[in-house]
Amino acid sequence: MEANTRSTGRLPAAFLTPGSSSFMDFLTGHQPDMLPGNRQLPPTQGVIEAPHGTTIVATTYPGGVVLAGDRRATMGNVIAQRDIEKVFPADEYSAVGIAGTAGLAVEMVKLFQLELEHFEKVEGATLSLEGKANRLSTMIRSNLGMAMQGLAVVPLFAGYDVDRAKGRIFSYDVTGGRSEEKGFAATGSGSVFARGAMKKLYRDDLTEEQATTLVVQALYDAADDDSATGGPDVARRIYPIVTVISEEGFRRLTEEETSEVARSILARRLEQPDGPRAALL
Repeated sequence: MEANTRSTGRLPAAFLTPGSSSFMDFLTGHQPDMLPGNRQLPPTQGVIEAPHGTTIVATTYPGGVVLAGDRRATMGNVIAQRDIEKVFPADEYSAVGIAGTAGLAVEMVKLFQLELEHFEKVEGATLSLEGKANRLSTMIRSNLGMAMQGLAVVPLFAGYDVDRAKGRIFSYDVTGGRSEEKGFAATGSGSVFARGAMKKLYRDDLTEEQATTLVVQALYDAADDDSATGGPDVARRIYPIVTVISEEGFRRLTEEETSEVARSILARRLEQPDGPRAALL
């Protein structure tokens, strides 16, 4: 499939033949070994140690959706990286947060970005948010063989549905099973604690500022109970990645904006170490 323009000056026929609008289908037909799920792993004994990304959270608000992630990657009981990137734009109106085997997850996100771009170029239109969620589900399912060997990828997908004029969140399992979440969602090793925090603080009428504060609060609570989740690191100036997706498109909060939210939460935690209290009734 590789282009050999030095000898003929022309692209191979595979690049010129009309076909599917799916970039994955194109690779499957012409060079399947390039797909992550088709790679053969050597026989191994025991658990494969590889850097893993942890805790991704998302919440909707009337104007869109907020997707955020902590910055820590772990390898067993060791912190492999303190400032890993876990949240990526998929296209103008959607984003993916990765949890699981970091290397495979980043590769899957890049392939997903190509998939959406390829569809738009071939069809002349963008996929619906539902269609994007389904395409990502197919990619996760193709990685099932590696997931069974301990190299799982479990992302969180969020975006602004321009047809319904609202933010939506989709979660997945290792088999590619897809579920739409209502209000908020979390994945990764600290998801249990993050979900518990959001469950008590979420409301339907949050502003964008309140939604961004909510996800950072949830990540702080996850880091408080889960050793694989990293909280705001003021000394190293490492803060969670927080993204907002609205009718204006994808936007990542600047470091100044994120640090301001994180520092305000840290200041409040000096008085209330366990975080804000929800009303009993």
